[in-house]
Amino acid sequence: MSKSPNLSQSPLICVVDDDEDVRSSLSSLLRSIGYAVKTFAGPLDFLASDAVDAASCLILDIQLGEADGLEFQQELVTSDASIPIILISGHGDIPKTVRAMKAGAVNFLPKPFEEEALLAAVAEAVSRDQRRRNDAHRDESIRLRYEQLTPREREVMALVAAGLMNKQIAWRLSLSEITVKIHRGNMIRKMQVKSVAELVRLADQLGVRAAPETHPDATPSRQGNPPL
Repeated sequence: MSKSPNLSQSPLICVVDDDEDVRSSLSSLLRSIGYAVKTFAGPLDFLASDAVDAASCLILDIQLGEADGLEFQQELVTSDASIPIILISGHGDIPKTVRAMKAGAVNFLPKPFEEEALLAAVAEAVSRDQRRRNDAHRDESIRLRYEQLTPREREVMALVAAGLMNKQIAWRLSLSEITVKIHRGNMIRKMQVKSVAELVRLADQLGVRAAPETHPDATPSRQGNPPL
């Protein structure tokens, strides 16, 4: 049997199956290796719970009495629910298997299935969910850093990401080059980047990259110093 998941907080595995014996046996198996488990007799019970966003994996029976597991899977996909799904069925139906996998199921297991096969599928689903949550956390962190920038720092960020030099940015924004350097330094510190390449990547993620547009010789031609 697979070892207990080495995580600081046990991932939540949800089981939707209209067979009470199946729910009970799966719950016992998953709890025995350290997963948190919630079971439901049907899709509506699952949707009415607080487990939808918290779940790291959904084990879903295809045949749920009057409900259709594949249709419910599609509803979850359509609603942008990101929970990884493992479909189980008492019948090895190849067309349904293909349909389920195309819709994004992590795995399709015909009953009866080996414990190791289920646990391997669950481990893969939990791993996918952890990567998704890590990505979401990283994206949120980037967004929060960007929100700390002043309007002027955001302008400088977009222009730096577009490839403009400090003197070109100064011309575009009617600033002195020294002032641009100050804004640029503050922006880099707040965004926590170590290179222009990293800044370009973050700007692309945020959708704030500006189109390059420079003065022909990139040198201000106005008399006197541009305003601060």
